[in-house]
Amino acid sequence: MSPSPGCHFLTCSTISGLPSAFSGWQYVKAICGGESFTALTEGVQEALWQLGGVPRTHRTDRLSAAYRNLSNRDDEAARYAEFCRHYGMEPTRNNAGVSHENGAVEAAHGHLKTGLDEALELRGARDFPDLAAYQAFLQEFIARKNARRREEVAIELAALLPLPSHGTTDFSSATVTVTRSGTISVRNVLYTVPSRFVGCRVKVHIYDDRLVCYLGTTPVLTVARRYFKRNGPSQRVVDYRHLVGALIKKPQAFRHSVFRDELFPSSVFRRAWEVLDQRLEPRQACRVYVGRLHLAAMQGCEATLADHLAAVLDAGGVPDLEVVRAAVATPVLAAAPEVMVPAPNLAVYDELLRMPVLGDAA
Repeated sequence: MSPSPGCHFLTCSTISGLPSAFSGWQYVKAICGGESFTALTEGVQEALWQLGGVPRTHRTDRLSAAYRNLSNRDDEAARYAEFCRHYGMEPTRNNAGVSHENGAVEAAHGHLKTGLDEALELRGARDFPDLAAYQAFLQEFIARKNARRREEVAIELAALLPLPSHGTTDFSSATVTVTRSGTISVRNVLYTVPSRFVGCRVKVHIYDDRLVCYLGTTPVLTVARRYFKRNGPSQRVVDYRHLVGALIKKPQAFRHSVFRDELFPSSVFRRAWEVLDQRLEPRQACRVYVGRLHLAAMQGCEATLADHLAAVLDAGGVPDLEVVRAAVATPVLAAAPEVMVPAPNLAVYDELLRMPVLGDAA
């Protein structure tokens, strides 16, 4: 049996699964924000380049965000169509109410989820330190499954279209102005940015799991993306490193800052602030805490500083800014030994020039 010219991928939600109807080859990607244009195109593009070929048809269900984006449906659908044209694929979807049309790959998707659930059970834990670790687990899992399909994939590759010379846009974009407080708003979520960009207009490339900010054509910032939930609490992503430059000039603003709860990098920093606020005069408490934040940001010593603060607090002490600076100061490297290299004797080269060349005696 050989693959037909209409062999296709099916895009599924939750975990983005891209199975092939003929070989059963699969690609899996963890999706953070559910169905969206970026989740769809990121997953498809990565799958195509990993497979090494392009099917003639890309199949989605009726609920694909490529067709039914809540805010700008027509724009997203047009960009999805352009994405498919770049790869030479025909975008198709199943007919309304006829979900069994995708049965060949929906069944495989069901088996994939069952197998993944079993793999997590064998792992003994479902917690991962971060998204990258979970994605690595998914890739290892799907690589073992695809290894059993090498012969079918080789047949299928012969029927697939070649990849284009380069990838194409797999993100949404927005242009925003950085406010005086050093923030931008993207998709109803507030993000802090370095204060040096206040007043600038930045272009934001919106991926499923991150935002990449450009000033002109230069990427200047990458932040983890967070999603706004309708009827849920307001969402914001605050990095103390972006705000500490302004705070160090006006440390008293820390006490009443709307971002104060996000200016504790860890629970140890929060404990330290509570102790400072209880035992020191209010203005001094703010200066000491903001000074510690500035030290952590400028010297990149947040973990070392946290360990020092924990030791001081556990001993019942009060963190002192000068003691903290000394504790996390970068050790001075020992002076490099002086190496004396004597100048070569150039007369040796004169002796070489006077030596007879082999063959001259003949």
